[in-house]
Amino acid sequence: MAGSFFGGGLKVSPKQVPAASFDPREEGSPKLAVLAGGCFWCVEAVYRELDGVLSVTSGYAGGSQETADYKTVCTGETEHAEVVQIAYDPARTSFGALLRIFFAVAHDPTQLNRQGNDIGTQYRSAIFYADDTQKQVAEAYIQQLDAADVYSAKIVTQLQPLQAFFEAEDYHQNYAELHPGQPYIAAVALPKVDKLREYFGDALKL
Repeated sequence: MAGSFFGGGLKVSPKQVPAASFDPREEGSPKLAVLAGGCFWCVEAVYRELDGVLSVTSGYAGGSQETADYKTVCTGETEHAEVVQIAYDPARTSFGALLRIFFAVAHDPTQLNRQGNDIGTQYRSAIFYADDTQKQVAEAYIQQLDAADVYSAKIVTQLQPLQAFFEAEDYHQNYAELHPGQPYIAAVALPKVDKLREYFGDALKL
């Protein structure tokens, strides 16, 4: 499959992106993952489809509360990234499984401070880890993916400790589902959802 591009910087089918080799079992109450992969509308749309995902909330991470609003973040002059906070059931899915979708479908991890025509540090690829285990899983997985040579360029995803998550304005929540005819959603978000359904149908909610 090398040389055949499936979008997202991949040289292989999304299904051929390997699962995380290091993905320790988690137990207890619902867990949280905070991921940045460009416009949060698109990333949110993907994760709302997955089995084991209890909720997805769009928001901001990486900067201060004072500037955690859409208008200010869009200037690119804050340290925020647009992110999604994913609450998931560890009995049904895992942090590593969520990262596989992140790297295979949700965004292009080889683009630095941008996703397509969305340019700026607010659109960077980043994993905001909540603890040492999430950091270790993410580090190991990025090394695994780079070694597997499934991308056309090196992964540039940042690993940052989660200091705080700031929920985005109400009108951003579940935006893709509520506005399927919006041109950006139709052109960028819905194709990602289609790709998820095509390649990872066994991971979707029933």
